Amino acid sequence: MHPRPKQKPGKPHFSSGPCAKRPGYSLEALQSAPLGRSHRSNTGKERLKKAIEKTKEILKVPDNYLAGIVPASDTGAFEMAMWNLLGERGVDVAYFEAFGKTWADDIKSELKLTDVNYYGAVYGSLPDLTKINFDRDLVFTWNGTTSGVKVPGGDFIPEERTGLTLCDATSAVFAMEIPWEKIDVATFSWQKVPGGEAAHGMLILSPRAVERLESYQPPWPLPKIFRLKKGSRLNREIFEGSTINTPSMLCTEDYLDSLYWMENIGGLSELIKKSKENLAVIDNFVAENEWINFLAEDPSIRSNTSVCLTLDLEPEQVKELTGLLAQEEVAFDISAYRDAPPGLRFWCGATVEKDDLALAMQWVKWAYHMVSG
Repeated sequence: MHPRPKQKPGKPHFSSGPCAKRPGYSLEALQSAPLGRSHRSNTGKERLKKAIEKTKEILKVPDNYLAGIVPASDTGAFEMAMWNLLGERGVDVAYFEAFGKTWADDIKSELKLTDVNYYGAVYGSLPDLTKINFDRDLVFTWNGTTSGVKVPGGDFIPEERTGLTLCDATSAVFAMEIPWEKIDVATFSWQKVPGGEAAHGMLILSPRAVERLESYQPPWPLPKIFRLKKGSRLNREIFEGSTINTPSMLCTEDYLDSLYWMENIGGLSELIKKSKENLAVIDNFVAENEWINFLAEDPSIRSNTSVCLTLDLEPEQVKELTGLLAQEEVAFDISAYRDAPPGLRFWCGATVEKDDLALAMQWVKWAYHMVSG
């Protein structure tokens, strides 16, 4: 029998969303939240605008791009983008995991667009990105949260293009380099890499996306919660802190706390470095143990945030293993996504400590030997 580890991770939170809070997090950091104040008061709008400005600053978003806070997490943000922007021309959709497939299904079944090319791939791989026609709009995810696969950079996107690129970047921003000149729309949520609270989304628009919004009116009705325009013009107040619906000022303060932490540890470069160091911990562990492997076999497309692993076990044994680790309080919420192949999924964003990951890997080894007999 493999020996039971003596030390447990200091923070066993490895969920891929909502993700671990930053190191040293305390509710005391939220003391200045303007609770009981209107989000449309000067104080409320100031805090929301500060969150927008600090986001752009840390992510190095170009000055002529817009960023706004929108309802319903990344899902709401991306649906908002699709319902406002698509339909002006043909669309290419590249998907390789559950959420990308959701966008493809919504384009087909809800928006009912007919001039669409679908490029899909099984879990652990990418579709052929060379087939994409950039005279059409492109819908894709930068990092597959449920598959552990990411695009290997933005070289496949030409700077000169007539279509728009709509990118679900929720588990990529703050952990991967995003070439903003290649992206016209990006969305993400506070609950992923920043370790913030759920329900709030971010929508980033390029000047080309704004031009499309103001020159094109989709043929379908838009509910109020999706409307980005006043008349024929973009409602720029959304991107200055006046949200479409009521945001939580407590969640906003929590997000600001995460942004200040990101800034204080060295900004984007340090966040990316920490995430890659976390991936390296698991990479070394996989190399030392033949019974565990990455779902993404190609290292060039392997995610450094949502790291997905397969085990030399039956599905019921995998379930037993994850339950055992949760019972021992050494690794919570690490089961593979329900539509993905049975296995493990460890979050490796910058709010996770590599020492905790290293300890968790030792517990995974112990649990494997416990359930495999």
